[in-house]
Amino acid sequence: MTSSDRSQAVGVNKSYEIRTYGCQMNVHDSERLSGLLEEAGYVPAPKDGEGADVVVFNTCAVRENADNRLYGNLGQLAPKKAARPGMQIAVGGCLAQKDRDTIVKKAPWVDVVFGTHNIGKLPVLLERARIQEEAQVEIAESLEAFPSTLPTRRESAYAAWVSISVGCNNTCTFCIVPALRGKEKDRRPGDILAEIEALVDEGVSEITLLGQNVNAYGSDIGDREAFSKLLRACGRIEGLERVRFTSPHPRDFTDDVIAAMAETPNVMPQLHMPLQSGSDTVLKAMRRSYRQERFLGIIEKVRAAMPDAAISTDIIVGFPGETEEDFAQTLHTVRESRFAQAFTFQYSKRPGTPAADMEGQIPKAVVQERYERLVALQEEISWEENKKQVGRTLEVLVAEGEGRKDEATHRLSGRAPDNRLVHFTRPQEPVRPGDTVTVEVTYAAPHHLLAEGPAKAVRRTRAGDAWEKRNAAPAEKAKGVLLGLPGIGAPAPSPAPTAGCGCD
Repeated sequence: MTSSDRSQAVGVNKSYEIRTYGCQMNVHDSERLSGLLEEAGYVPAPKDGEGADVVVFNTCAVRENADNRLYGNLGQLAPKKAARPGMQIAVGGCLAQKDRDTIVKKAPWVDVVFGTHNIGKLPVLLERARIQEEAQVEIAESLEAFPSTLPTRRESAYAAWVSISVGCNNTCTFCIVPALRGKEKDRRPGDILAEIEALVDEGVSEITLLGQNVNAYGSDIGDREAFSKLLRACGRIEGLERVRFTSPHPRDFTDDVIAAMAETPNVMPQLHMPLQSGSDTVLKAMRRSYRQERFLGIIEKVRAAMPDAAISTDIIVGFPGETEEDFAQTLHTVRESRFAQAFTFQYSKRPGTPAADMEGQIPKAVVQERYERLVALQEEISWEENKKQVGRTLEVLVAEGEGRKDEATHRLSGRAPDNRLVHFTRPQEPVRPGDTVTVEVTYAAPHHLLAEGPAKAVRRTRAGDAWEKRNAAPAEKAKGVLLGLPGIGAPAPSPAPTAGCGCD
C-alpha cells in the first residue's frame, strides 16, 4: 500500500478502538493498525467515553470457540451501531483470514473484513465501505508488504516489538497458523537493525525480536546462522540495553544461538522454549521434530552457558491419543526442566487442522484432571525457583501497568533481566516507566518477586525521558519507521513476552 493509497482514507475527528486477541504477532499488528488509522486522521477513543466511531477486531483462530467469541462481541455492537450513524466495524486477523465471507453473512452489520496479509489496506477499505455503503471483504493470499514498513503507534515508549519474520514453515497438526499467515518470509538483517537503531534513537531501551518461529530466521535468506548473527549485531547497538526474542522452536535451537545469548551482554538471560508435550509418541503425532531427550538437552546446554537463565514454556494437555503414560512423561519433563513459568493449555480443536479429525479425542473431564495436576506441579516449581531469588540484587526496568495493586500498596513494578515480575517499594525520588531501579528481593511468590526495602539505586534513562515526553505532550500522529522495504510475495507476526498461541 503506497502513501497515496493511505491518504485517500480520511477519518478526521473520528475515533477508533482496536480489540486484540491472541499472540504477540497480533499485538504487534494492532500497533500497526493504530498507526495506519492515526495517519489517516483517526484518534484513539477515550477509555471512559461512550464508544468509538470505528471498532476493529484483530482476531485469533487458534481456539475452538474463537468464532463464538467474535460473533458474541459483534452481536453486542449491533444495537450500538444502529444507534450511532456513521459507526463502522472491521474484522481482521487470523479468524478473518480463515472465515472470509462467513463473517459478513453471520454479521451483516460488519463493514470491513481484511486478512493477515493486507493490514495496510484498512483505512482505504473503511473509506470505500463508507462511500459505497456496503461491506468490503478483501483477503490477500500472500504478504503484500512487510508489517514493519507500515506506520505504527507503539503501546510503550521504552519497549518495542521488532518483527524479523512472518509466517511459518512447520506443519504441526494442532496449528492453523501456517495456513493463515503463510510460509516464512524473513526481513533483511540491515532493515531489522535499521529499525532497532531508529527505535533506540527515539528512547526505546528494550526490544523483543518477534517471529512465528523466530530462531528459524535465515531459512528464507539461506543462512543457518543468521539468527545468532542478528543477536550479536544487536549487542553492538549503543543505547540498546535489553534484547529478548519469542518464540523459538527446539528444532532450530542451535549451539551458535546459545553462545550468542551467553556472550552478548544485552541479550537477556531469559528463554521461552515451547515444549507442548513430554511424550515422544505425542510429539510425533503433533509433527514436532524433536523428542524429549533433545528438548532436555537444550535446557541443559542453556543452563550450562547461563546458569541464571529463567526458562518458560508452552504445554498442551489432552492432545488426541494422549495416554496417562504420555502425560506422565510430560510431568517428568517439567520436573527435569524446572521452568520458571509455564503457559498451559487444554487441547482445543482448531477447525482445519489434522488433529481436529484424529481419533482418540480425550474426554473433557480427563483433560481437566490432567491439566489441574500439571498446573499444581508447575506452581510448586515456580515458587521454588522464585525462592532462589530471595536475597539477590536485581536491576528492574520500571514498567507501566504491570502491578494492578501498586496504587494501594504504594509500590511500583517492573521486570528483572530474566523477565521475572518484581514489585518494589516506591523510591523517594521520582521514577518513571523506562527508568531502572536496583533492589534486593525479600520475598517470592509463584508468579512475582517482592522487594520491600529501600531502593539501592535509581537510574534515570533516555527511555524514561521518552515516556515522560509522550505523556506530557498531546499525542502526535505516529509516522512509524518507514524503511522503504519492497513488498513481499505475489500481488496478491502482555506485558513483556508471554506465551504465544501454543503453535510454536
